[in-house]
Amino acid sequence: MAKIIISFIICLIFQQEFTATAKIVNANKPYSYEILENDLSAINKKYKEKVKVKSIGTSHFGRDIWAIKLGKGKKNIVLIGSHHGREWMTSLMLMKMLESYAATYNERNFFGFKSNQILNDVSIWFVPMLNPDGVTIQQKDLSRFPSAHQRLLYMMNDGSNHFERWKANGMGIDLNRQYPAGWKSLNETPSSPWYQFYKGEKPLEAKEVIYLTNFIKEINPTIAVAYHTAGREIYWNYKNGKNIKRDQHIAKKISKLTGYKLALPERNATGGGFTDWFITMYHRPALTIEISYLVGETNPPLSIFKNEWKRNSKVGLKLAAEAKKFHE
Repeated sequence: MAKIIISFIICLIFQQEFTATAKIVNANKPYSYEILENDLSAINKKYKEKVKVKSIGTSHFGRDIWAIKLGKGKKNIVLIGSHHGREWMTSLMLMKMLESYAATYNERNFFGFKSNQILNDVSIWFVPMLNPDGVTIQQKDLSRFPSAHQRLLYMMNDGSNHFERWKANGMGIDLNRQYPAGWKSLNETPSSPWYQFYKGEKPLEAKEVIYLTNFIKEINPTIAVAYHTAGREIYWNYKNGKNIKRDQHIAKKISKLTGYKLALPERNATGGGFTDWFITMYHRPALTIEISYLVGETNPPLSIFKNEWKRNSKVGLKLAAEAKKFHE
């Protein structure tokens, strides 16, 4: 009994210390590209010995696509947010995860994990906002685009000023329908740039996707995750072949950790998405994690972030631990 009480007290002390150190990323307003850059600058300054920050390329309109490495491990996993403009809560999630892990890295009780060696063996790469142009459009900051292109954006949005539904990048291409695996089988509608679902004239057409796939080849991750909204569901299966049991085993662990349901394998899955490409290209596990309840054609409300963070706070570390086992 005494041991239980002592453990509980230690846990409370750890939680208080963690709360005191992780204060940069806040969920008090829509998470914009500018806020992300400010937070990233502060995190880099505070934890410069723990993180490595680099731009992997730029969006069509010149916004940097940032990648951040946390850990000393030679093996990697990667977590990607905001393929879609209206899904900026995933950027907030990954930046919160980055700060939280950096704040407690090398602590004896590493964010509730028994060993502080996980990130010394497997590093986590965060790409929190793949589609900064789309996020900026969705948040109705059209003034940051050339005036001639603003008119095109209204046309791609069917003449509506309701940009909260915007998913595409700045050129009206849906980034998560741009990957080679299964691209040809995707629906041809819409047939021109649109606020969602336009797959482009060819795979790997969008600059953001080109830079990401080149980056993935560079870091060669063991496990890849694309965060999306919404539906509280985890997709993990696309032509996994002989690795299906291995990949399902990992997906089940993340399902249990988050409380999100595990999607059933689709017999006629169409593909075109990042995880589809990663699974077929590298023959390694990849997960699409949909946070939030279903909200329709808009972003999830900030009021649910606390709950979603609680569900996902340990996902990165859990997957790093799984990646370590993968190589053992």
